[in-house]
Amino acid sequence: MTENKLLIALAGNANVGKSVIFNHLTGLHQHIGNWPGKTVERAEGTLHFKGYTIDIVDLPGIYSLSTYSLEELVSRKYIAVERPDVVINVVDASVLERNLFFTLQLMELETPMVIALNQMDIAKSKGIQVDIKKLEQLLGVPVMPTVAVKGVGIAKLLEKAIETVEKGLVKKHAHVRYGEEVEEKIGALIEKMKNAQFVYPPRYVAIKLLEGDEEIEREIQRIDPQIVFTAKKLAAKIECIHGHCCSTVITSERYEAAGCIARAAQKLVSPMKPSKVERLHNFTTHKVTGYLMLVFSLLLIFYFIFTFGDYTSGFLSDLLYGLEPFFASAFGTGLVGNLIWGGVMEGLIAGITIVLPYIIPFYIILYFLENSGYLSRIAFLMDNVMHKIGLHGKAFIPMMLGFGCNVPACLGCRIMETQRERLLAAFVTTLVPCAATTVIILGLVGDFLGIHWALALYLFNLVIIFVLGRLAFRVVPGEPTALIMEMHDYRWPHTKTILKQTWFRVAEFIKIAFPLIIVGSLVLKLAEVSGVLETVAAVLSPVTVVWLGLPAITGITLIFGVLRKELSLVMLAALLGTTNFALVLTPVQMIVFTLVAMFYIPCIATIAALVRDFGWKKSLFITVFEIAFAILLGGVALRLLTLAM
Repeated sequence: MTENKLLIALAGNANVGKSVIFNHLTGLHQHIGNWPGKTVERAEGTLHFKGYTIDIVDLPGIYSLSTYSLEELVSRKYIAVERPDVVINVVDASVLERNLFFTLQLMELETPMVIALNQMDIAKSKGIQVDIKKLEQLLGVPVMPTVAVKGVGIAKLLEKAIETVEKGLVKKHAHVRYGEEVEEKIGALIEKMKNAQFVYPPRYVAIKLLEGDEEIEREIQRIDPQIVFTAKKLAAKIECIHGHCCSTVITSERYEAAGCIARAAQKLVSPMKPSKVERLHNFTTHKVTGYLMLVFSLLLIFYFIFTFGDYTSGFLSDLLYGLEPFFASAFGTGLVGNLIWGGVMEGLIAGITIVLPYIIPFYIILYFLENSGYLSRIAFLMDNVMHKIGLHGKAFIPMMLGFGCNVPACLGCRIMETQRERLLAAFVTTLVPCAATTVIILGLVGDFLGIHWALALYLFNLVIIFVLGRLAFRVVPGEPTALIMEMHDYRWPHTKTILKQTWFRVAEFIKIAFPLIIVGSLVLKLAEVSGVLETVAAVLSPVTVVWLGLPAITGITLIFGVLRKELSLVMLAALLGTTNFALVLTPVQMIVFTLVAMFYIPCIATIAALVRDFGWKKSLFITVFEIAFAILLGGVALRLLTLAM
């Protein structure tokens, strides 16, 4: 520990209030990034308290310290390698037994620890009373009751964490005592490892070797292969005794220990009756009413976002484009003026008119649903459908987000457990029509052919997403994982936490997308000023005219739509010389143009988000595939629609 400086890690299951405690402690002094070389998010913040500068790291919400997911691996390595001065284990008091399973694993890492027994108000409403002193005695760890959403107990929790470090209150935790045959094997392994040096405590290493932890096995294999061989022999003996694999035996005994501690430290002080929260849960997960509620909720959300977004986007566009005369007088109407206004400012305006009207309200609603508990119910309801394309219900969440903007939707695929599932989820998410694509669908097909044609395109889009997702599921090697997601009780979300989460997401989008949008706009304006647009249109005519049956000039909007798809319709109007597209395009051409715009890669900012998480090769493959597929689909649609119409 450095003088007057502390490092504290927050660890716990998902949805136990870690983020709320983190926000209470750090306020605005925090930032969100990625763990080095990983796609897992890392939240860090700083505060000053009682003469200390304290760095807080909010570890991902996880349920174990195994290596089944990147989140579990980075959390375990951080605690063992970085060695924070103290770990605050946030525990949900209303489901104590389930949370203590993770607590017991943390204790095996032998790190100084304080337990934040959070959501005491929810436990009380369920008639659950926890004996704090008894729990401290059983665990050998300081326990501080908190109600994070109200800020209750946060200051005392921080004081106890500092006291734990200053006075060394936790030298060594009480360990889970497994069955006699398991303890015997653990002791034998510890004895065999007594001369070796490990990052993790010897007892923890021994337990993980018996569980068959692959990451630990690889590390020990490099030090002494004989230890791994011995562990496998000992694990086989346990399996012979119990008739189950050793990891199942240890997990079962750990759960039993957690149950014994929970039963000893808590009691029911009032009879359990179905509460309003439980009735709401049953209603929203029912096989009939649950889906009706889901459809109604999604329609309401999209109606609000598109109505609000359309009005606000129009208002901001009128306001910001009204500055054009000022820029014309300041920079002139020559080359410099054209580049500054048409290149830089129009790109900036395009970004603002997307971010503020569509992405901000979408994120606010998304985090409201997540923190209230309804988002996990949506994932549960959609699990069977998503499994058809090799994903589980959580993949529906970034797909929903894709209707607002594909960039944060791609970044949102990090909630998936494996790299394969992240890639599959990102692929299908890029096929979802974002707000910018919606402008084309509604502004072209909806306005000139009728809303029923626009809705038909949306339904067709869903069919294509399912077909291509199913194909990708069969092509990409690997097996799908089951949905394991805790559905915590419904609760009213913490407003400040929602706003801060939204701000970090919007800031992330701005940092990634805005520079690319401005650069793309500048490239487009340079091409226009230099007079190469006609040349580009001529080069693309075999595709646009011969295959797609569109006017040659539409090739410009398609190629530069990759840079700025949100202005495709504006460009189309400018290039065709009218906003009355019925005068220059046939109904079939409108549908073909819209189909191609729907299915080729959303924009350069989306490509940047893909590169960030999956690298250039996979991102390039997705980009090329979607452009080629969109063009192929457009040509086929032209010929079928010509026959039908």
